[in-house]
Amino acid sequence: MTHDAEAACEEFRRHATAWMEAIQSCVVGLGGTLEQCLWCLLADGHVLVEGVPGLGKTLLVRTLAHAAGLKTGRIQCTPDLMPADVLGTPILMDDPVTGHRVRQFRPGPIFCQVLLVDEINRASPRSQSALLEAMQERSVSVDGVTHSLKRPFLVLATQNPIEQEGTYALPEAQLDRFLAKVVVPMPDREALAEIVRRTTVAALPLVQQVITAERLLQMQQLARQVAVAPHVRDWAIRLTLSSQPSSPFAAPRTQRWIRIGAGPRGAQALLSLGKVRALLAGRYALSIEDVRAVALPALRHRLQFSFEAEADRIDADGVVQHLITTLPLEAP
Repeated sequence: MTHDAEAACEEFRRHATAWMEAIQSCVVGLGGTLEQCLWCLLADGHVLVEGVPGLGKTLLVRTLAHAAGLKTGRIQCTPDLMPADVLGTPILMDDPVTGHRVRQFRPGPIFCQVLLVDEINRASPRSQSALLEAMQERSVSVDGVTHSLKRPFLVLATQNPIEQEGTYALPEAQLDRFLAKVVVPMPDREALAEIVRRTTVAALPLVQQVITAERLLQMQQLARQVAVAPHVRDWAIRLTLSSQPSSPFAAPRTQRWIRIGAGPRGAQALLSLGKVRALLAGRYALSIEDVRAVALPALRHRLQFSFEAEADRIDADGVVQHLITTLPLEAP
């Protein structure tokens, strides 16, 4: 590696560390959740954040954006939310020059850089589908006109896993567009004591901006350039294929538990997230250990389970852990 490349990687780590420390000055009790969110954002991917109410999911998303100086938008999902409430809509305006009425597009909250979609599973499938094009193409089509979204454009959606009344399960196509699904844990005793102290004694501290949108784009570009050895890429591919019941790499338990496995986006997520983790650890090439470390957030939301898995009380994390531990290092 050249001296310039080493300096660029060291600068990447310095800015990422400053970003994380700025967030931690305002948000506590997240465990590894924060690091996993940063993996995803630095890999230019969208994040689905799951956790019970009151764990600071919304505060985390808002703090992430403010620490990077990114323009934020917010959508509070409800069953009566319409696609126009997300994307925007053409309206009739009087042209002061001609005096005629003209159609003018009024942008919706999606025209931002970090979009917080709060309680996404409360929106109807029709409104959830309004996000698909934006998440994949970074553009919005309204009334036959395509509008590009300013980069970086990142969606951070939250959902409550326990309260299911009045909710709509996200379709597989929607879930697959999230690079990672991050689970926010319940805080332990020490973390909860710190949360109570911060929120009941004084106002929350203001987060300091430590990077810019331009810097984030540069960091995302650098992360794509991390080297990947052929055997590491092949292990990530075999891990993805091992989640598919019809694959020759699938274990007997996989065939029993999984109805539909991860697709190509799963393999892309393993490599993209793993590259960021390698850089943050001070390494300039992806390792199998990096792929193992990111497998849970990369794959847990891409699997559909059989009745046998429910009967055996096997959850997504248990299945992914089984795939990681049983997949051989060497290809057969």
